[in-house]
Amino acid sequence: MAEYGASNIKVLEGLEGVRKRPAMYIGGTDKQGLHHLVYELLDNSVDEALAGYCTQIKVTIHKDGSCSVDDNGRGIPVDIHPVYKVPAVEVALTKLHAGGKFDKNSYKVSGGLHGVGLSCVNALSEKLIVVIKRDGQVYEQEYSRGYPTTKLKVTGKCPEKETGTLVRFYPDPQIFSTLEFDYKILQNRFREVSFLNAGLKITLHDEVRDKDEEFHAEGGVMDFVKWLNKSKEVLHTKPIYFKKEVENVSIEIGIQYNSGYQENIFGFVNTINTVEGGTHVSGLKTALTRVINDYVKKKNLLKNGDTLMGEDVREGLTAVVSVKIPDPQFEGQTKGKLGNSEVKGYVDSAVTLLLSEFFEENPNVAKVIIQKSLDSAKARLAAKKAKDLVRRKNAFSLGGLPGKLADCSSKKSDDSELYLVEGESAGGSAKSARNKETQAILGLKGKILNVEKANPSRALSSEEITNMITAIGTGIGENFDGSKLRYNKIVIMTDADVDGEHIKTLLLTFFFRFMPKLIEDGHVFVAMPPLYRIRKKKDYYVYSDEELKRETKGNDTANVTRFKGLGEMSSEQLWDTTMNPKTRKIKRIFIEDAVEADQVFSMLMGDDVQGRKDFIAENAHEASLDI
Repeated sequence: MAEYGASNIKVLEGLEGVRKRPAMYIGGTDKQGLHHLVYELLDNSVDEALAGYCTQIKVTIHKDGSCSVDDNGRGIPVDIHPVYKVPAVEVALTKLHAGGKFDKNSYKVSGGLHGVGLSCVNALSEKLIVVIKRDGQVYEQEYSRGYPTTKLKVTGKCPEKETGTLVRFYPDPQIFSTLEFDYKILQNRFREVSFLNAGLKITLHDEVRDKDEEFHAEGGVMDFVKWLNKSKEVLHTKPIYFKKEVENVSIEIGIQYNSGYQENIFGFVNTINTVEGGTHVSGLKTALTRVINDYVKKKNLLKNGDTLMGEDVREGLTAVVSVKIPDPQFEGQTKGKLGNSEVKGYVDSAVTLLLSEFFEENPNVAKVIIQKSLDSAKARLAAKKAKDLVRRKNAFSLGGLPGKLADCSSKKSDDSELYLVEGESAGGSAKSARNKETQAILGLKGKILNVEKANPSRALSSEEITNMITAIGTGIGENFDGSKLRYNKIVIMTDADVDGEHIKTLLLTFFFRFMPKLIEDGHVFVAMPPLYRIRKKKDYYVYSDEELKRETKGNDTANVTRFKGLGEMSSEQLWDTTMNPKTRKIKRIFIEDAVEADQVFSMLMGDDVQGRKDFIAENAHEASLDI
């Protein structure tokens, strides 16, 4: 076992400021921030696994509102720190930027490289208990809001070879707006981590819901790609898989094409999902485009010296690129994007070499991938012609904006809103009701195209879709430019019935596939029109059957009107309930986990009928249907 003691724990600075500005360290004090605490502890245990010392991690959601992470790694050092003259574990828990991650001999690669994980969790916990097994002894210490409340003491003995760390924390109600751990959010993260660390076992036990699950993938990244494509029709059964080490950087890549039209590349650095991509993802994209173009040129499959574009070769692609790096440079503490410039070159050269070899050795797989790319290029050119036609049509309306758009007069995007309204009568009411200065209305004819099942060329030649793209202003896909967004809020407004829910889902599918950044940056909302009006001395609006029962309990004389659709409301009612920023209810749309969202959209809106039936059967109890 490598020497790992108090002298390996290096300190950069104290713990001030975490409680004052928690969002800076964990991204927020909402549900996302709460779960980030679990991830920080999990990352520490995974770092022990990456270093070769941990094989099992047990996470428990306890009935008393706490959560514990227990691993069989080496155990945090307990000997006295040479500088701070207290046990090393106390330094790791009370000093910001303290930990073995700064000592090159302790961890070669690590997800928790900022060394704020353990101390952050401690600072933001009402109570924290740490239990360490090392050298045949069991040690225990308690903390509260960043400070020790007991001394580190030996509480028992254990077998000499048994080592590990258990941290149990009680999130602080003074900090967090929610204290309830969500099983599904943790389940998604643990599944990812197990795929990215072949052989590692993670168990999740939920005492509250009485649920247990084990995550374990011997096939690692290859299993991950198969799982991502499980509800899709794949073009080649076995994913293309590479693993290569360059200059202490471990590169692992899985690639599998499906018959759909979406591109899904998931990047991970030291098992952390870099949702905004980075140099490792860029390296894969560049190499993929080059290798496929070289193959096409060699086989003379394109005339006039044409070349395929990046979007052509990535249509229907599902890929995972996982890199493990000794010193990753992340942009921001929440580690959304990898910045190391050298990694692009490493991934690029590895993929270029290995994918070229793979194509030579597997001509049948190469053939289906190349054909998919060529079909995509044809569709792209057809889409361009269709878009040009639509643009020419629109040129005769509002300076290139769609004729159906009732725009607002304000030119400041910060305070302007675009309502996407289903149906002509509802659109008419919305135009009359709106604040013309800040609210724009774009009426939609019925159900838009399901982009999950349509070729992009067909999607982009749909008038309803091009109207939305033109009105929003950002462009789509690779050409998306958030600075050109014309409205701060885009509000989907549909009837509160089954058809309305379907239209809402089609619109959300469009945003998730073509403009996911709009959702991530908090610009997409769903209006919540009321279901009923109760007329007493004045009008009350209620938004659910439960609320109706509460409001009319024991009152037989209440006059209740059921709104079947937005078009039934007068413009005054629509303004009061759904459009007036002071009185309306609107719901912001979040992507909590891109991997899970991709699965759900593929299964709900794609061709996997059985998967859809299973999902509906499993989740039917949560649906509120109004048929």
